Amino acid sequence: MSLRNFIKELDELGKLHKIKEEVSTKFQAAQIIKKFDGEALLFEKVKNFSNKIVAGVCSSRDKICLALKVSKENLHKKILDSLNSPKKPSIVNDASVKTVLEKPKLSKIPILKHYEKDGGLYITSAIVAAKDSEGNENVSIHRLMVLDDQHLAIRIVPRHLYQICMEAKRKGLEELDIAIALGLHPAILLAAASPAPYGVNEYWIANSFLNEKLTLTLLENELHVPAEAEIAFEGKLLLKKEVDEGPFVDLTGTYDIVRKQPVIKLTKFMHKEDYLYQALLPGGFEHKILMGLPYEAKIYGAVKSVIPKVKDVYLTSGGCGWFHARISIEKQTEGDGKTALMAAFGAHPSLKLAAVFDSDINIFDSEEVEWALATRFQPDKGVLIIKNARGSTLDPSADQELALTSKLGIDATRTLLKPKEKFEKAKIPLLKEEE
Repeated sequence: MSLRNFIKELDELGKLHKIKEEVSTKFQAAQIIKKFDGEALLFEKVKNFSNKIVAGVCSSRDKICLALKVSKENLHKKILDSLNSPKKPSIVNDASVKTVLEKPKLSKIPILKHYEKDGGLYITSAIVAAKDSEGNENVSIHRLMVLDDQHLAIRIVPRHLYQICMEAKRKGLEELDIAIALGLHPAILLAAASPAPYGVNEYWIANSFLNEKLTLTLLENELHVPAEAEIAFEGKLLLKKEVDEGPFVDLTGTYDIVRKQPVIKLTKFMHKEDYLYQALLPGGFEHKILMGLPYEAKIYGAVKSVIPKVKDVYLTSGGCGWFHARISIEKQTEGDGKTALMAAFGAHPSLKLAAVFDSDINIFDSEEVEWALATRFQPDKGVLIIKNARGSTLDPSADQELALTSKLGIDATRTLLKPKEKFEKAKIPLLKEEE
């Protein structure tokens, strides 16, 4: 289960766009990824580098479904089942990622400069593995800003890796062993972005996604990386050394604020002979899919726990794949819409706007959504406003230091106090031949 095999599969299906002209890693590759946002790309000639670049392999639901071998209708269920039933992967010694071992030299890797005001070159598709004091291995996606050939700045949000770092600091440690891997099958990236409970190894979730076909390899620092990764590093996260990290364009397409963040010192570099560098455009469809899709599934599960029949959940692209959710349900009681809204906000703290619709509304179709708002929604009855709630630091309109925001819920389901027929679209029947 490798990135290469998945790219080959995309190519055979005619879903891989090959860029044959030489491109620069400074802005030009990012411009092309933006132009073809939503498509899988292979850059065959990279200026000043011998290695190829791949991007966009996770940039649509179709590609994620292909990677997980699941239908769109069962995608959320597959994600939830894998989160609830993680499977231990196999461990191998003879791993292709260990083919070449050399001293880290980041300037030899075709790392992209994406946007005009970026704080530096950024690795955007890497997973980082670390262990807590009890030996629990955590795997998560982090943006990594290049400082020099052996050092990176890592953005750590207050989640699991942050907790591991705080625990290490309390114990008086000055550094933490980490492993970094790039060039990965979509299932591994999706698992690393998933909201797994603390203590659950995201590699196990990836293995469940892949029907127990994932293999890992153990590094000398007792951490694991996928055996078929294109690139891997061993390193030390320096707990007492921080630098300015950013500016960086995040999900919103705007620049995130600059913060003091820890430094990673790379100690070992290993890779396949002709490794592929996997790029991910910040703020693009791939970024939104990887961040949002696992939380769509989480919202789906939370709403389904209080509403018997949930048809679908969609974190909209216009809402950055993160802030705005559309939910379709089969309403049974008059209060179901608001019950669904409260469950959604509880499942995804970064959610800012959620709207609930009847199951006959296609929530992926903005015109149908607007029609439902026009014909089934009453503002004095269907609005839920929550003030000063936990939000996202990515939202420039929110309090980015305290992560506080207001939230808006919209119940656009039809009232059960009027006949159902009043809310149905009129149909023109087909004439029989004799008519």
